[in-house]
Amino acid sequence: SCVGIWQQVLIPRVLFVEEMSKAEGPAVGIDLGTTYSCVGIWQNDRVEIIANDQGNRTTPSYVAFTDSERLIGDAAKNQTAMNPRNTVFDAKRLIGRKFGDSVVQSDMKHWPFKIVSGEAEKPKIVVNFKGEEKQFDPEQISSMVLTKMREIAEAYLGKDVKNAVITVPAYFNDSQRQATKDAGAISGMNVLRIINEPTAAAIAYGLDKKAGGERNILIYDLGGGTFDVSLLSIDDGIFEVKSTAGDTHLGGEDFDNRLVNHFVQEFKRKNKKDITGNPRAMRRLRSACERAKRTLSSAAQTSIEIDSLFEGIDFFTSITRARFEELCMDLFRGTIDPVDRVLRDAKMSKNNVHDVVLVGGSTRIPKVQQLLSEFFNGKELCKSINPDEAVAYGAAVQAAILSGDTSEKTQDLLLLDVTPLSLGIETAGGVALNQLGH
Repeated sequence: SCVGIWQQVLIPRVLFVEEMSKAEGPAVGIDLGTTYSCVGIWQNDRVEIIANDQGNRTTPSYVAFTDSERLIGDAAKNQTAMNPRNTVFDAKRLIGRKFGDSVVQSDMKHWPFKIVSGEAEKPKIVVNFKGEEKQFDPEQISSMVLTKMREIAEAYLGKDVKNAVITVPAYFNDSQRQATKDAGAISGMNVLRIINEPTAAAIAYGLDKKAGGERNILIYDLGGGTFDVSLLSIDDGIFEVKSTAGDTHLGGEDFDNRLVNHFVQEFKRKNKKDITGNPRAMRRLRSACERAKRTLSSAAQTSIEIDSLFEGIDFFTSITRARFEELCMDLFRGTIDPVDRVLRDAKMSKNNVHDVVLVGGSTRIPKVQQLLSEFFNGKELCKSINPDEAVAYGAAVQAAILSGDTSEKTQDLLLLDVTPLSLGIETAGGVALNQLGH
């Protein structure tokens, strides 16, 4: 266990000095997500989350290849239905993994694009680009998304962005972290540090600066395609990941699917027709469902109106929040089990959790908030920062610290000893050597 302590205490100081010297010019924080990414920068004593050219503050982590060009972000996602085989998403599910990994093998079944095994068992993504077959590594795809995020920041700042802090899930092993760092380098950026997503969210809320000894923080992150629960402790600015749990295949898209299925059945009942074989109709219905879901987080009901959805038939209908909750209730309730599990794994009672932080767009759903708050006996949840942006926000704060931003506001942040995060050292095989023997 001495090794563990040494890893924690000595290495960061060395890293810190070496990294401080490298950052020239602006440094951004990037949340490289499975389905969406987000970029922020510390400016004028606050974090600015930067909108893309479409005015969106998050950008789809999608890359598409056509006969004439490469598209990234919204442009790529918007043409998915027309070009499914050459539209790549979910690169984060492949990065730093081997082709033979069971996760890769099961995910592959659901992707419209083709994966083959390259040298050293690395998964390669095969697409048709400008009329010929091309192969890309997952980190090349991720680097394209990172380049897009960098360009979004550069367009806003009017100058080059060379430095970034990039976030990864707490459970990423060494190989996945290194591959993410490589993606940053390919995109032409100096990666100041790779930090854990839950840690970034905690930094966004300034939970590392609250006085009074050790704090225990539960981060509940329900994103577009993944669900992660992490239990962190912070003592004197040092973060420790106590335990993690979740479901790598649960998120907002599953709630969309429940709505889509509900309305497919309704269309069948009303019109005696099945639209599931028609990709365009399904795509239009799906985007209407995603909009309806978002609306139902603030309204008690919403209507769906799609002209000429199928064979010239208009589809006009409505849905209440209560019905939506009913359709998804098993999924919502299912998110509480991993919360229970992280506490059990860390041998901690729920009364010892100081803060519960919401991350991910799906945490806007009132029922999700209610179930979580009830689990913690009516506790107030940390939700004042936009949940889509909290991770990028914390990464931007960290980037400012690491690039030596000396403004008033970061002065107190600089007192924070910015240490790498997990005490267990994960080996390339993904086995955590738990050095402090929790």
